[in-house]
Amino acid sequence: MLRSILLTVLVATVTAGAQEPRATAPQIPFRVVEDFFQIPDTIWLAEAVGVALNKKGHIFLLNRGNYPLLEFTPEGKFVRSLGEGSPIWHAAHSVRFDAQDNMWIVDSANNLVVKFNPKGRIEQGLGRRREPWVWETHGIERAIPAPASFYHPTDTAVGPDGSTYVADGYGNSRIAKFSREGLLVKHWGERGTRPGQFNTPHSIVIDANQNLYVADRQNDRVQVFDTEGTFKQEWKLDGPPWSLCITPGPNQVIFVGSVGRVYKMGLDGKVLGTLGKLGRLPGWFDSIHALACPDEKTLYLAQEFSYRFDKIVLEGPGSTSSPQ
Repeated sequence: MLRSILLTVLVATVTAGAQEPRATAPQIPFRVVEDFFQIPDTIWLAEAVGVALNKKGHIFLLNRGNYPLLEFTPEGKFVRSLGEGSPIWHAAHSVRFDAQDNMWIVDSANNLVVKFNPKGRIEQGLGRRREPWVWETHGIERAIPAPASFYHPTDTAVGPDGSTYVADGYGNSRIAKFSREGLLVKHWGERGTRPGQFNTPHSIVIDANQNLYVADRQNDRVQVFDTEGTFKQEWKLDGPPWSLCITPGPNQVIFVGSVGRVYKMGLDGKVLGTLGKLGRLPGWFDSIHALACPDEKTLYLAQEFSYRFDKIVLEGPGSTSSPQ
């Protein structure tokens, strides 16, 4: 009799727990600024893969079309195109600006990370693109690449001391740290699911306290490290994190671009809110390959498979204002 009573109580407790509603992050209402980027009608974009702002507030859009890099004023007016015809481009992947206003370009297929100073001059190159005259002789086709070489890198972050952190994402599944002078200091990670391992580290940012946040895309998580590669924590998500941006100022937050959704997160890993739903028209999101967040209320999104860049204005907590 006692056993029957205990079993009944246990089943009731489990059932009650299963029925208890799961706490969800609030939906953040937003609006799309229509026709913000005044792209000339003679320029057709391809996959939208990168977006970043320099210190003047100019916005740089990176895509895989014939005009790979476009510059716009803070009001969205077209300034110029950059880099067309350069052999740097094969599969453009990321554009970033560091605290000194240097621009960093990642081309994944060329295994290159290129640094431009504020005057637009190339100042440093990391990695090495395939040289056809060597590759075609099979001299390096099957060779093990040097540790300072990349295997389809994805993104960069630069620390206050000038150290550069490269998400060497598709092939090596590691983070590589370079000195200010461009020398390989160390690298960590390999393919896997355990803490400190990666399956496509696709984006990387650094906060004011020199914590590194890595979008471990295929593992559906963000991993946090110190600048020496010591694992600190992981944030499990219910979708793959494609892209990261971190706001400036003393009270930083991170926005995580995913598929059909953007997460707003505190630096403790708490999801503060989400916005968006899956689709390929303005107001819906597909795979958000990159995003920029100059403040907590403004987002610029690069939506890869829509071939589209959007400016989004967040309007506070509450139900989503995306189209129904």
